Amino acid sequence: MTKNTICQTVDVHSMGTEIKELSELAVRGLVPMFDPQSQLFCFRLKRSRSGMIREGLSRRYTIMVLLGLHRREKGGLASPIKIEDVLGRLLRDTAWITNIGDLGLLLWVCASASPDQLKKTWTRLDLPNALTRYREVSEGRTMELAWFLSGLAQTRLVSSTEQCPGLDDLVEKCFALLGENQGNHGYFGHSSRKGAFAGVLRGHIGSFADQVYPIYALTRFAEAYKVQKALEMAHACAEAICRAQGEQGQWWWHYDSQTGRVVERYPVYSVHQHGMAPMALLALTKSYPGELTPAIYKGLRWLAANNEIGSDLRDNAANVIWRCISPRGYRRYIGMAASLLGLRDTFQSPDNMAITWECRPYELGWLLYAFPAGDTAMPPIQAA
Repeated sequence: MTKNTICQTVDVHSMGTEIKELSELAVRGLVPMFDPQSQLFCFRLKRSRSGMIREGLSRRYTIMVLLGLHRREKGGLASPIKIEDVLGRLLRDTAWITNIGDLGLLLWVCASASPDQLKKTWTRLDLPNALTRYREVSEGRTMELAWFLSGLAQTRLVSSTEQCPGLDDLVEKCFALLGENQGNHGYFGHSSRKGAFAGVLRGHIGSFADQVYPIYALTRFAEAYKVQKALEMAHACAEAICRAQGEQGQWWWHYDSQTGRVVERYPVYSVHQHGMAPMALLALTKSYPGELTPAIYKGLRWLAANNEIGSDLRDNAANVIWRCISPRGYRRYIGMAASLLGLRDTFQSPDNMAITWECRPYELGWLLYAFPAGDTAMPPIQAA
């Protein structure tokens, strides 16, 4: 990637202030999303005529929030909930885990926030045999395998193989499965293209989540096991998404791992801009200092009215960041069809765009994970 590909003029001091304000907004926004009785965060907070309504409960989103809040606490700042109480309940009752990704997330947060419980958790959840139990493994699902690899890497960083027998073998197999989904252009497909018909048909089309979670997982795996190849794989994917980044900093929605093309641009999700992309790219900055920082800043600016419809997605009155900007109705599918056919997409005009008026707790959780103490995680911008 050339420096000119992503470099731009940025008021670093002003952006640092905005990042700090985003972090504080996230903390405030998480409070009404928490259900004290169940000790879980909701599925979403949605705007209605009568105000903001909390809908559903999600253990997966709760784990993601805990990861962000724990990093915030490590940075010396307070959490609005008692992390140990919520995590303790999740670890005591694990009957809800039916997905290799959720298992990986639980392992990740346990290794991060409660490493003293790792040995017991490892044994009770029969981790050495995890890759034989879940459908997502046989389907080679990228996002879920990346979550699992992140949990394994974090486990290795805080424990020994004596505490967690079979860890190294498990990591090696998971790394190999994930690596099979990366194409020559750097992008990851959604799943393995072997076996199941769905995988053969569309396994090569990966979402933005299928890019950023592997970037993070491979970087942490490289840190834990000193595997240069994993770092290079992560960097190749980071370069690919940065090359494709929109003029206003948009992180697009779907990518073709075979052709290296963006196949669906919208919706553009706020969490990609403020949470998931920064989380993944910042993980790489130790090895590639400053190179990816301009793309992070550019993505953040999209939130603050530097977007398709000129609207600020940050709402300090409601203490949320609205979920996404999306084409109305059928226009989204016309745009995708045009892209797949190699035609110019002329259907996504500002007049056809709308904001989705909801916010989900994991979105704010990943923001805090990326920026646990405001802008202190941001490395300097590399000179053009």
